[in-house]
Amino acid sequence: MILDAERRTVVERAPDLAALTPGRTGNLSVRDGTDGDAFAITPTGVPYDAFDAADVPVVGVDGERRTGDMAPSSEVPMHAAIYRRANVGAIAHAHSPWSTAMAVAREPLAPIHYMIVAVGDRVPVAEYAPYGTDELAENVVRAMDDAGSTACFLENHGLVVTADDAATALENAVHVESIAALYLRTRAAGLEPRTLTDEQLATVREQFESYGQG
Repeated sequence: MILDAERRTVVERAPDLAALTPGRTGNLSVRDGTDGDAFAITPTGVPYDAFDAADVPVVGVDGERRTGDMAPSSEVPMHAAIYRRANVGAIAHAHSPWSTAMAVAREPLAPIHYMIVAVGDRVPVAEYAPYGTDELAENVVRAMDDAGSTACFLENHGLVVTADDAATALENAVHVESIAALYLRTRAAGLEPRTLTDEQLATVREQFESYGQG
């Protein structure tokens, strides 16, 4: 089966996506490596527990469908454009509530918590365009490039996060969602969130180099 491992990963990680986004509103894709010419992506309009690996569509980075028993997500143009832009291995797109609130407010996420370094110094907002369009894809790529970020809010829409693999993309989507919640709760309490300095963020990045079990 073409991209067997990637298609199985989409199936295995679909519950994590479901935990982030309401209904059937998100999508997840996994690339053939970080520089491959094709990716597996969630099928469109299907509950996250209602498809298996053979159903998962495979699409080229040119946006052309290659195989899979089901039609691919309507957001293929966005995923394909991001893969053409950078060497990333997975993309998670969700309408997670706090991140979507930031997108609706058209509010970028500043570095109010050190975990933002998982995706960059801040999370920008891509200008609105209808979902599933080349225009939206271009807006997302431009916003991420300009900010040097691996995450982006989609104006009046939701969140997209890229990473080397699906597990990291989904985990970083959770980080962004958590920081967005902190930001909005702080503002709701009538307080002004304080941001970390460039120097403080650089220190966090240095610390992260030795984080974990090696």
